[in-house]
Amino acid sequence: MDLFEKIKANPGPLGKWAEEAEGYYIFPRLTGELGNRMTFNGKEVVCWSINNYLGLANHPEVRKVDAEATRDWGLAYPMGARMMSGNSTLHDQLEEQLAEFVQKESALLVNFGYQGIMSAIDALLDRKDVVVYDAESHACIVDGVRMHLGKRFAFEHNNIESLEKNLKRAQTIVDQTGGAILVISEGVFGMRGDQGKLREIVALKDKYNFRFLVDDAHGFGTLGKTGAGAGEEQNVQDEIDIYFSTFAKSMASIGAFLAGDKYIMQYLKYNMRSQMFAKSLPMPLVVGNMKRLELLRTQPEHKANLWRNVNALQSGLKEAGFDIGVTNTCVTPVYMEGDERYAMALVNDLRENHGIFCSIVVYPVIPRGMVILRLIPTAVHTQEDIDLTIKAFQAIKSKLQSGAYGVVAR
Repeated sequence: MDLFEKIKANPGPLGKWAEEAEGYYIFPRLTGELGNRMTFNGKEVVCWSINNYLGLANHPEVRKVDAEATRDWGLAYPMGARMMSGNSTLHDQLEEQLAEFVQKESALLVNFGYQGIMSAIDALLDRKDVVVYDAESHACIVDGVRMHLGKRFAFEHNNIESLEKNLKRAQTIVDQTGGAILVISEGVFGMRGDQGKLREIVALKDKYNFRFLVDDAHGFGTLGKTGAGAGEEQNVQDEIDIYFSTFAKSMASIGAFLAGDKYIMQYLKYNMRSQMFAKSLPMPLVVGNMKRLELLRTQPEHKANLWRNVNALQSGLKEAGFDIGVTNTCVTPVYMEGDERYAMALVNDLRENHGIFCSIVVYPVIPRGMVILRLIPTAVHTQEDIDLTIKAFQAIKSKLQSGAYGVVAR
């Protein structure tokens, strides 16, 4: 069979909807300044679909620094891969500041979160090693694990009994191969909004010999006393061997970092192929991320405002009778049952008749028959935004119960 003919016949579970859904349900176009209100399809909407947790995207100090850094450096500087010609003292300074903030000895910048954690997993493991990871890990972790040439086991989501069962299997294998074990979880799971059971996982270190990598993209800046993330929140930051987060959520920027013992960061620095052979993070992003980190450290009111809005939105949805699962973070999922077409009808009603824009999550991101409307509160949402949203959900509730969309609220 011709490769392209095969692709034409099977465009994938999301690709099959491209013709009728693209530009509205998939790859929608939001315009206007990033914030709580944006424009979609010619109308103002309350936007619950951007990861601007702390509202830094349009913070005046951030915008000023971004503009000045772009003027001073341009987007090309430094030119080349960091190991060849793309290093700078500012890259080093940002790493030092990140390491101090997340309470680790050293940190390493990477260009993108998705690419970075994939490459880190690849660099850390060889074919003798075994990786054990949460079954609901983000796609970047799954893709990183798929690159691993040795054994890999997924444990049931946040199920410590399942984790221990798979650790026993892994231990048997590495005893024979002379390899090692890496356990991977997330600080915050981006669909469900629940925290990984980090405390329970690290407790198993006394019984099994493994290292622990945590992807804390949604926890960094939002959880913990200082905002250092889920490890700080659960008081186990010291037990996380490799801490990873992205700048794309709380920092409203581009880039990511890993943090841990200095010799591990040094190893990754010299062995992560995606960084060794890719252009360095541009200077305006480095300078801009330093400013964002400064605000995260020195202006705790942004995190306080975020949690005020999170609590108001989540309590309002629960009081209105909606199932938001077991979230204990800012991520706010509303669970329903139905297929993609019914989900599109529901979302169309929310957007066109109520001015509410939230993300729609369907298969293959989640299992068939399930629909999640995912809302991401930020520090810049207002009580009026929340009241309008709760009112909109109350208005669609009777339609949900009657099956008007073909979707039934769980």
